[in-house]
Amino acid sequence: MEDLKFSRVEKRGKTDFKFRDLLKVSKIDTISPPSVFIGSALKYPLMNVGILSPLERSEDASVYDDCKLWADKNFGISDVLNLRGSLLNSRFLSRASDCRTNKKFTQIAKDIAISSKPVDVGIELNKSISPNLKRDRVYAFSGMSAPLKSATINSNLNVSKFVDYAINDEIKAKEGISYLYKKNLNEYSLSKILSVGVLGLKKDKKFVPTRWSITATDDMICLDLLKKVKEYKEIENFSFSFGEFLGNQYLIFFFPNVFSFELFELYFPGSSWNPSSEIKASTDFEDFFGRKNYASNCVGGYYATRLAIVEYLESIKKQAGVLVIRLETPTYWASLGVWVVRESVRKALAKGVMNFESRSDLLNSGKQIGKVKYNFDCEYLFSRSKLLNEIMKQKRLDKWF
Repeated sequence: MEDLKFSRVEKRGKTDFKFRDLLKVSKIDTISPPSVFIGSALKYPLMNVGILSPLERSEDASVYDDCKLWADKNFGISDVLNLRGSLLNSRFLSRASDCRTNKKFTQIAKDIAISSKPVDVGIELNKSISPNLKRDRVYAFSGMSAPLKSATINSNLNVSKFVDYAINDEIKAKEGISYLYKKNLNEYSLSKILSVGVLGLKKDKKFVPTRWSITATDDMICLDLLKKVKEYKEIENFSFSFGEFLGNQYLIFFFPNVFSFELFELYFPGSSWNPSSEIKASTDFEDFFGRKNYASNCVGGYYATRLAIVEYLESIKKQAGVLVIRLETPTYWASLGVWVVRESVRKALAKGVMNFESRSDLLNSGKQIGKVKYNFDCEYLFSRSKLLNEIMKQKRLDKWF
């Protein structure tokens, strides 16, 4: 698989050479991974809806938009940038409610998004291709863009019978997401389906910008899982897990308690979102009763981290108070999207957890591991933690009573 990975990246380099003069590219016959991108830069309800595809045909087209594969096979930052940089976003202007119409471009975008396999497409452009250098904390960027003149689908679509049921039944979007997740569609497929407005009641269907749909999907899946998790017994031991992926280091603390969740993100100088010479930080928290507003400090990373944590709790049929510390180091020199967060936490938890008999043992051991493995002292964050403060207050009240 490693040889296959690097052959794909090498192929991408050859593609770059072949299409170096992008001004001359007006028509392409290619394969979409399948993937679409809906922008959020315009004033809502206006948005650009784009079909994503490499510039030339590739039988491995799915690799251009397969975050699970990138994580499972430990693709490097350059590998992902090379793949995503060779994707063309062939876009057209639309309104949010246009997904309810039968306009040709709209229908093509929807068909591509709901397909379970790559789709042969013919693309003709209105103008020359422009490079896209923008990065985002939530979605994986595409490298080029151009206005769409015409598009055709040149292969049969492969649509899951479960997707077909969910988009044609009169159920709310969150019910559709819950149903499809239980049928083993992952959050990556679900966020694409949600973005093209095929889920939900007919009167409510709308295009959803990709960065919104990713976070909304994480949130809806997580809240559905939490209904069950909050009914489980608390974990018996104090537990700890840690891990690293693409320069993102994670320290994860589990406390015997009802569910609550807190995330600290620290961005070191030279990391993707911190060009300054000082460490930057953000944090968000929720107690057993959940959040009433958007996690505006950690944004999409909060919901991606929480989903991975709650999936783990569901797998062991327990609930807990969970404190997560993310260290974004200079090794993470280019932002690749929130999938890195989700998969980093999953990788850390897949290694297993260490159990401790007391809270002090957990915190002391976690602090020591943080220092030895990542040269970071957690003590200051412990003193600022709302979750720890709540747990310690609860303990004092128990003793008082």
